[in-house]
Amino acid sequence: MSKRSFRAALVVFAVTVVTLVVVALWVYGYAKAYPDRPLQKPGRSVKLVIPHGSNFSKVLGLLEQHNVVPSPLAFRIFANVKGKASKIRAGKYTIDTSWTPAKLLEILVKGVPAPSVKVTIPPGKTMLEVAQILADKKIVTSAAALIKLMYDRPFLRRLGVPSKTIEGFLFPDTYKLKAPTHPKEVLRRLFLAHRRVYYALAAKYSGALKRLRTSFGWGHKEIVTLASIVEKETGKKHERPRIASVFLNRLRLPGFNPKVLQTDPTIIYGCTVPLEKSDACKKFNGRIRTIHLRDRDNAWNTYTHSGLPPTPISNPGKAAIEAVFKPERSRYLYFVSRNDGTHYFSATKALHERAVDFYQRNRGPKPPPQP
Repeated sequence: MSKRSFRAALVVFAVTVVTLVVVALWVYGYAKAYPDRPLQKPGRSVKLVIPHGSNFSKVLGLLEQHNVVPSPLAFRIFANVKGKASKIRAGKYTIDTSWTPAKLLEILVKGVPAPSVKVTIPPGKTMLEVAQILADKKIVTSAAALIKLMYDRPFLRRLGVPSKTIEGFLFPDTYKLKAPTHPKEVLRRLFLAHRRVYYALAAKYSGALKRLRTSFGWGHKEIVTLASIVEKETGKKHERPRIASVFLNRLRLPGFNPKVLQTDPTIIYGCTVPLEKSDACKKFNGRIRTIHLRDRDNAWNTYTHSGLPPTPISNPGKAAIEAVFKPERSRYLYFVSRNDGTHYFSATKALHERAVDFYQRNRGPKPPPQP
C-alpha cells in the first residue's frame, strides 16, 4: 500500500471513529433525556382503548395509530429496558401527549381503575336471572360465560359450594362491584356473602340445626334448598316461618304420606333452569299443566318425587333461611293463595279444599278465620 493510500485510509478511519463517537454520544444523550422529554409540544388529549389480551406490539400500534409516540421504536426500547413491556393493562385511557414517556409508561402499567357499579340482587332470583342482572350492569361481559362457571364442578368445589351448581348460594343483597369484574371473583364475592349469613344463623340456631340433622340428615345444602322454596312461595316476611312449618310438617308428621311437598315453583324450576329437561318440560310455556304435575322425569317435580328437590330452586335471603331454622310451631299441612299476596293455611285436607273452593274456584262458603 502506498503512503498516499495509507493516509487516505487513516483519514477515513479517523472520520469513522469520530462519527461513531459523535453518534454514540448523541444516542447516549438522547436515551438519557428520552424518559423525561415531553412526547409532543404542545400536547393534546387522546382517548385510547386497550382491549383485554393485547400484547405490547398491539399497544404500540395503537399508540402509533393515534400519534401519541413520535418514535415507536424508542418507546419500545424504553419499555423493554424498564422491563414493563408485558405489564401494560387493558382499559380506557385519556392520554395527554405532552406527558413524558416515563409518565405514559407508568400510567399504562398502573392501569385505569374500573368504575364501581352498584347492583341489587333481589331475593328469590335463579342463578340464570342473577347472571343476566350482572351482565346488564356490565359487571360481567357475558352472561353465558358466567352461567358456564356456575356449573363448573371443580371451581365450585374449590370455592366450597356444597352442591352441583351454585344455585341457592348467591346471596341476594346490594353490592358495589367493578365493571367489569372477573366472573370467578363475582361468584366468589356473592358466595362468601351467603356463607357469612348462613353460618351466623347456624351458630345462632345451633339447636335447630342439630334437630334438622337428626330428623332428616340435613346439612347446608338441604337447609338452603328448603329456604329457596320458602322464598319462592311468599314475598311476605311474616309468612315465611309458617310456610316453612308446612313443608317441615309434611316431612316429619307420620300421618302425612307420601312425603311430597307439592310446590309449583319446583316444577317451574325444573322446566326452565337445568341444562337437561324432560319431554314434558320441553312443552312448558309458562303455565303448569297436568303433564307437568304428573311428570316423573322432572327431578324437581315435588308432586311426583318425595322430599326435597336435588338442588335449591332460587337464591334465598336471610329471612327465608332463618325461617327454616326457626319455623312457626303449627300443625298446618296446606296453604292456598288468597290472591292478595297472602295465603290461607289449613291443618286438614277438608278445610284446605274449602279454602281452595273459595279463593281459587270462586265457589263455596268462606273458610273460617285463620287461627
